[in-house]
Amino acid sequence: MRSTVARSKVLVLALTAVLALLVPLGQIAAQDASSQATPSGSKVRTVGTIKAISANNITLTTDAGSEVTVVIRPSTHLLRMEPGQTDLKQAKPVQLQDLQIGDRLLAAGAGSDAGKSLTATTAVVMTKADVAAKQEREREDWQKRGVGGVVKAVDAGTGTVTLATGTLGTTFIAVHVSKQTIIRRYAPDSVKFDDAKPGTLAQIKPGDQLRARGTKNADGSELAADEIVSGTFRNVAGLVLSTDPPAGTLTLTDLVTKRPVTVRINSDSQMRKLPPMMAQRIAMRLKGGAANGTAGAAAVGAPAPAPARSGETPGGGGGGGFRQGGGPPDFQQMLMRLPAVTLAELQKGEAVMIVATEGSAEAPSTAIILLSGVEPILTAAPNQASTMLSPWNLGGGNPGTGEGP
Repeated sequence: MRSTVARSKVLVLALTAVLALLVPLGQIAAQDASSQATPSGSKVRTVGTIKAISANNITLTTDAGSEVTVVIRPSTHLLRMEPGQTDLKQAKPVQLQDLQIGDRLLAAGAGSDAGKSLTATTAVVMTKADVAAKQEREREDWQKRGVGGVVKAVDAGTGTVTLATGTLGTTFIAVHVSKQTIIRRYAPDSVKFDDAKPGTLAQIKPGDQLRARGTKNADGSELAADEIVSGTFRNVAGLVLSTDPPAGTLTLTDLVTKRPVTVRINSDSQMRKLPPMMAQRIAMRLKGGAANGTAGAAAVGAPAPAPARSGETPGGGGGGGFRQGGGPPDFQQMLMRLPAVTLAELQKGEAVMIVATEGSAEAPSTAIILLSGVEPILTAAPNQASTMLSPWNLGGGNPGTGEGP
């Protein structure tokens, strides 16, 4: 389910409750399958979100996108569990009238009607209120114990990932990966956490975006990771060649390669426009920074607004989102305050900067962030402009909430 809040927090950070539910519900289903028998039909399981309830019939929108009617009988074991629990012994009996639209449900029983109906022997519910509460706890934990940035080096022998963090990307953290660390990898055509797949350390490479949460050492230079999620994203800056609003695509000439690049625009894409005065101010700062070798350093996102330094406002507050002590602007704080722009409003020849998914042979890249009104920036720092944005800039907390990551 998409929502305005979900779309504005593509990279915010706490892990999505949806994915958190799939693992325990799958484990529960395995327990149920080993202990139940269904002589009247094949044993099937389905998991999804309750769309409607009518009498003893529940319409379930499955995680695969289909709809299944789950029939609850008086003999059905209807149980409620909290997110994260995996043992049916922890479950509490509930009544059908306790269920609500939006709750998560796993049902196991006899399938019929070519998989469109299921008569449940056991149904396990996780309420939307419980899911929301867990999601908030996860978000807070990612903010408190999380780090995010660009991968600079990977040492497979020691299981260490060196991460450049902070707005300037000059702070380095050693992220230690163990056998217990949960590793996930974003899909090449999605930035949503619920589309991420189990991954390995070998898949992570320099230049990737990575978030990790775990236990930091005393000075914050090292983190023993409980979980990490990483992905490869594209940074493109160039001039619009054409737009196709009905198809949801945009083609631009890449400033670096001079070749046309086509990206998809969907409802999750964040499209913003820099006001002329703000674009000029950024260009002046970047031009000054280039002389000192620091232009474009704002490429690295951070898991949460950084603590204020001397001469700064916490979160980069004043000045329309700019850091007060000099240096590059804080895009993480600034982006979401910019006016929105639509695909139809973009004109041929207009300059844009885009952060997009990696893409694949089957599907072009999908824009995560598109920023227009950037002509002064491309003029001031053409070599660094394409790396100024980060896919983590949409949030400030967990890596893709999936609230609809």
